[in-house]
Amino acid sequence: QVQLVESGGGLVQAGGSLRLSCAASGGTFSSFPMGWLRQAPGKEREFVAAISWSGGSPYIADSVKGRFAISRDNAKNTVYLQMNSLKPEDTAVYYCAAGPSGYYIGSAYYRESLYEYWGQGTQVTVSS
Repeated sequence: QVQLVESGGGLVQAGGSLRLSCAASGGTFSSFPMGWLRQAPGKEREFVAAISWSGGSPYIADSVKGRFAISRDNAKNTVYLQMNSLKPEDTAVYYCAAGPSGYYIGSAYYRESLYEYWGQGTQVTVSS
């Protein structure tokens, strides 16, 4: 069973930065597509960023493009989300998620249905 544990959330002022980490265990991390999704209060969960098993294909939501970056370290079984120039509208619970091993077309990474395993979430609050 794959387990995902997020860390790095917190309270930050607008314009600040945070780096989220997600440590995986219980599976072959290097073969999983990995994603970050978020859910703000009263809103549906939305895609933020994803990365292929090799790390060579990052996918970033338009709402955070140019401010957020996703990366992974397969040697450490960890995926990261670097968040810069944070805005109050980035306030949400951020979830790390893993999909089953395989090759996927780009559009698949944006769909929540790709992801089978989920972390417990970490709160990010951006104050104005």
